[in-house]
Formats: sequence, C-alpha cells, structure tokens
Amino acid sequence: MSQVVGSASTDAVAVPAPRQDRVESRMVDEERLGVLLGQVVSDLGAVMAVPLVLLGDRVGLFESLAQGAATASELAERAHLSDRYVQEWLLAMAASGYIDHLGNGTYVLSPEQFEMFCNPDSPAYVAGGFQAMTAATRSLDRLTETFRTGDGIGWHEHHADLFTGTERFFRPSYVNLLTSTWIPAVQGLQQRLEEGARVADVGCGLGASTRVLAEAYPASTFVGSDYHQASIELARTRAAEAGLADRVTFQVAGAQDLDGQYDAIMMFDCLHDMPDPLSALQAARRALTSEGCVVLVEPLSGDSIEDTLNPVGRLFAAASVFLCLPSGLSAEPRTGLGNQAGPARTLALAAEAGFTTAREATRAPFNIVYELRP
Repeated sequence: MSQVVGSASTDAVAVPAPRQDRVESRMVDEERLGVLLGQVVSDLGAVMAVPLVLLGDRVGLFESLAQGAATASELAERAHLSDRYVQEWLLAMAASGYIDHLGNGTYVLSPEQFEMFCNPDSPAYVAGGFQAMTAATRSLDRLTETFRTGDGIGWHEHHADLFTGTERFFRPSYVNLLTSTWIPAVQGLQQRLEEGARVADVGCGLGASTRVLAEAYPASTFVGSDYHQASIELARTRAAEAGLADRVTFQVAGAQDLDGQYDAIMMFDCLHDMPDPLSALQAARRALTSEGCVVLVEPLSGDSIEDTLNPVGRLFAAASVFLCLPSGLSAEPRTGLGNQAGPARTLALAAEAGFTTAREATRAPFNIVYELRP
C-alpha cells in the first residue's frame, strides 16, 4: 500500500506507507518526505544529465543543432554520429530542458540555449562548468580515502578536463565583467593600467584573465604565473596565437615566488585553493609598489551557514568538497580555506598578511572582488 503525496511532478512522489511498528518510534511527515524524494529524483536526473552535456559538447551536437531544427537522423548525419545514440541523447537533453522538442521527433536549440552551450563570449555560457564538474567527480574514489586520512589532492592531480573546463567556465565573467566592472571598482586602477603598469596574474591557469587584461590595456605588461606546468604551456600558446607575446609572459611559479615589483597583482578564483593563502598574500604585499594594489577575486560566499543555503551556495560548497578543500589540504600548512570562507575571514586574512586597507570593491553573480592595499 502506498500514498501519493503532492502532485505528479518531480516535487512529490508516491511514498510507501510506513511500517506500523516504526510509526511510534519515529513519526514521518509524509508530505515532507514526498517533496524530498521528488527532489532526489530531480537531482539524480541532473547527475546523469551533466556528463551527457559534456558528451554533446565533445562531439559537436550542440553546435550541429544550432544550425537549425533537426530530427535525430538529420542531426546524426550533420555531426557524423550514430543516429540511435543521438536519438537517446536528444530525449535526455529535452527532458532536462537543455534543448526544445518541436513535436514529431524534431528538436531545436533556442536562442537562450545557444547562449548557454554555443557562445563562449556570452555571460550565460556554462559549457565549461559541465566539463569542470564532471572532471571533479572523477576523484571520488581518492576523495573517499582523504575523508579518512585528512590528506589533500593537488590541483595538478585531477583529470585534464578540469583545467580546460575551469577556464571555459570563468572566462565569460572575465570577458564581460573584468574590464567593464571589476577594474573600475578599484580606485585609480583603470587609469594606471591605461597609462602603463606592470601587472602580475597569480594562479593564472590557462591565462584567460591575463589575455583579457592584455587586450584591454596595451600600454601595460603582464606576467602570469601558475605552479602547474601544463597550464602554463597552454597559456603561452594561446597568448602567442592571440598576438599578445609582446606584452604577456608566463612562468611556472608558486604564489610565494613573485619576482620583482608590480603596480597591480591579480588573483582570480585561486587564493582559496592554496594550502598557504597567508604566505601568498604576504608575498603579494612585498611585491607591490608603494601605490600598488592587489585585486582579489573569490567565489561568492557569506559569513554564515544560512548565507550558503541557496542554489549558488549549493554548487560552490559541493565544488569545494571535490576541488578547493582537497587542494588547500594538499601541502603544508594545509590551511584548507575552501571556497566558502566568506568576506569576514577573507578580509581578516588580508589584514593578517599586512594590508592596511582591505575592502570589498564590488560583487558579481558568482564572485566577490576585493581591493587590498599596503
């Protein structure tokens, strides 16, 4: 015997009647249980959809569908794929709302869906997030062991999709917000960059942020650094292809290894991943000119648990378990900051590093931008 709780949507499902011998010891709110089970059904569907989005991205299905409405057979012919697999993939994507079904087995990519999956310059572009998060979950077996030992997992130890996916995920924010909103929010920085400044991009990864800055401020010179050799090699290649080699250089170096003096030091979405964020900030302070500043961009977070109980907080907290926290515990002193440290802790860390001025300059949908001065 079972009872149907709520409607026939994913927010409620049929719940078996509880065994009578358990009712007295633990009273179950059947309506609440039905809603929770509905959420689980939705979440499990999302878990399966995420790698399927990556698969479609890899084999060009989104790009092919962007050419116009198509049946499975027509799309398979465009993309040179098996029509039976494409048929099932289309069904899964339509059920997820990532493509639209027009009827009679014909599917189409709406303008909004195109922005999400096919336009890498759009602020709504999310394909990289699917790539990065799928890569993150590949560490599950090892992560299980770290829960027992307390050890970490270095950023460099993850699947290669993480590095490319992370750049693809963050690049739209850099393209759309870095020079238009973030830089102007830092006092005097835009003028300094326009006149000509020496800038360090610490933890630059594949160099997307460095290239965006270099393209916008041709009078300035930029040094990107990251401890991950493979990322730096890709960064050098992409800068050369973009014609920026005259004002951009990349080096394999840790955050504590800044060489020379800089008018501005940038850290984009990386401080919380570092095992020793305090030393990184101290090194940045030592490397600043007297009028220089650090622009610290960190994931959106709050100072209380309640601040995290929302969709963005859910995504970031989960990503922190898989990626950020293990990275922060991968070497001494194993600070383990995590990506939900919050403004209060972040600003306190800056003060401990010796910055006399540390403030929140602006916010974005996924980030907080801090301005630090010696």
